[in-house]
Amino acid sequence: MSMNSRRVRTAGAVLGALSLAAGLTACGGDSLEDSGKGSGKSSGDSGGKKGSLVIGAARFTEAKVMAELYARILGDAGYDATVKTVQNREVYEPELRKGKIDIVPEYAATVAEYLNLAKNGPDAKPVASSDADATFAALQKLAEPAGLKALPHGEAVDQNAFAVTEAYAKQHDLKTLSDLGEAKLKVKVAAGDECETRPFCGPGLKSKYGIDVTGIDPKGVGTPQAKQAVKNGSDQLVLTTTTDASLKSYGLVILDDDKKLQNADNILPLVNAKDAGGKAIADVLDKLTKTLTTQDLVELNRKVDAEREKEKDVASDYLTSKGLIKK
Repeated sequence: MSMNSRRVRTAGAVLGALSLAAGLTACGGDSLEDSGKGSGKSSGDSGGKKGSLVIGAARFTEAKVMAELYARILGDAGYDATVKTVQNREVYEPELRKGKIDIVPEYAATVAEYLNLAKNGPDAKPVASSDADATFAALQKLAEPAGLKALPHGEAVDQNAFAVTEAYAKQHDLKTLSDLGEAKLKVKVAAGDECETRPFCGPGLKSKYGIDVTGIDPKGVGTPQAKQAVKNGSDQLVLTTTTDASLKSYGLVILDDDKKLQNADNILPLVNAKDAGGKAIADVLDKLTKTLTTQDLVELNRKVDAEREKEKDVASDYLTSKGLIKK
């Protein structure tokens, strides 16, 4: 996926929510779409038999792919589903509350903390954890008073991950982050400069896994520069995400977070409870949620970013191949 335009979740909470807590209303006045128009109707030509739905998509590949998946499967089920691209969560979440957007693809831990900080302030006790079910339960409690509803999550997860070169992993027999800690190797991490202090980055690697982090190379989260630094050996570990579609091209592999350092950012639909909270919509989206895997999402991202296919086409091909929509 396009790492430059996505949000960073190394803190396990959304930084933008700190400012949102002080001024949520101001976001409602922002332009909903980047260009004043959505991307048009989904490829599911339903004729609007079951009503119209607007799917929000933030401006990074994965969010746009997920929005098209939602729109296409709902279109096939008889809804007139359209996708509108929005700048970020600070813009689309207030619009979701108002019903100007009906559904957005979300990340359980990230949106739970976003709503937590918006409701309880910057000093709120974190509610998300590495336990997907507990995080989802916390999200449900926060979503309801906001007029929102979190639909069930599935296996697909996009969360922080750490990768090394295939050669480095083979040389030191590494498959997990625990293996890296037990190997007692000195490790320099290519990441954002905030990795120095964030609990789910440098400090967590040290305390939870015993990894000897000798320094942070501030090249960004999953950027080409960060991955290249690991590829050429100047750094040993790169902070990226579980759905980064470009790792293979750099000869990199993710080490399993076997002790669950990261929060559970399983992908799920977040809906306006009044306009899109019914069982019929939930049942349609649940078919996709139960089918989609993390590796599926990696491949979908790769097709868009590397092969330059359109998100709408990628979504249609995937849903058809899984038998979720009619050809």
